[in-house]
Amino acid sequence: MARNEQLIRQHKIIQVLERLRFGATLEELRDAVVEELGLTSLHTRSIRRDIEALVAAGMPIMDEENARGRVWKMSRADKGLQKIAITASEMIALSMGRQLMLPLVGTQFWIGIESFWNKVKEQLPSSVWDHYQRYRRTLYVLGTPAKSYEKQQGMLKTVNRAIQEHRHLEIEYQSIGKPAQTRVIEPYGVVVYQSSIYVIATEEARDGQGVERLKHWKLDRFLAATALDAWFKPNDSIDVETHLGQTVGIFSGAEATTYEIRLSPHAARWVQEDPWHAQQSFTAEADGGGLLRVPAYHDMEIVPRVLQLGHEAELISPASCRKLIADTIHQMSARYQSAAGGQTANRRSSQE
Repeated sequence: MARNEQLIRQHKIIQVLERLRFGATLEELRDAVVEELGLTSLHTRSIRRDIEALVAAGMPIMDEENARGRVWKMSRADKGLQKIAITASEMIALSMGRQLMLPLVGTQFWIGIESFWNKVKEQLPSSVWDHYQRYRRTLYVLGTPAKSYEKQQGMLKTVNRAIQEHRHLEIEYQSIGKPAQTRVIEPYGVVVYQSSIYVIATEEARDGQGVERLKHWKLDRFLAATALDAWFKPNDSIDVETHLGQTVGIFSGAEATTYEIRLSPHAARWVQEDPWHAQQSFTAEADGGGLLRVPAYHDMEIVPRVLQLGHEAELISPASCRKLIADTIHQMSARYQSAAGGQTANRRSSQE
């Protein structure tokens, strides 16, 4: 059995029971799970074991005899959100988290966020709500770009379904400056990074080496997405959370490279206030500056950060990345010198 197969099946049972007011028999549950997960077969014994596991975990599932036979259903008394005890501080924290998720507006994830937010507001005493509104006027969340994935809602639903059901996903993908290509991927998860959504997936057949490697596919570049009637067996050695924790940004690779950057005292303070990576190390020098070592998968995870620090930072290694920065600075210098020359000529022409 695949690592997540039972968990996915149990979640589907919960979803089916939540929408069926009068419950379902084991056979009806089995048929619904088979159809919605695209399974070839499933025994009612598996459904019964899943229900027993859910009940043992505290899910409010009850069974009763009626004209249809024995049916299982969700207890109406325990279904959904009941009275919530929430403080003004917790409400403020929740509202800030909601604002950080604004890129998900229009997607099924945002629908869930808004539904929960509205239920919380309905349950709050007026005194708590009034205090929250007064305090919230003094606290703001900035830096969230005006971007949403409302137009990609359908594709995101398809992606999410393929992840849950371990389906191969056929996508029309167009990288910047390249023609669109049809790719077939095996999706493992979705990540939100700097207001953009990425699909974490493997593409074993294309690698041609027989070794699965996770890649990051930006949802903005999806022109179409189709969940195929073909299933893949998840690789138990793949841990998306661990994988994402190894990189500075959203690039992926087979093995990380350690980048060494010499920082001035000013730059060292900035990097200490806003670390680039959880596994970075810093060797301090007498003047307060020092050498920063950061693991990353791609030069472009590091180059913009170094250039942002200007003359306060110098990339020491690897040599290939140092040359890339030197070439970039040279090209920028030539462009700005040319622009300055043109402005001087224009001023002279206007004076004459």
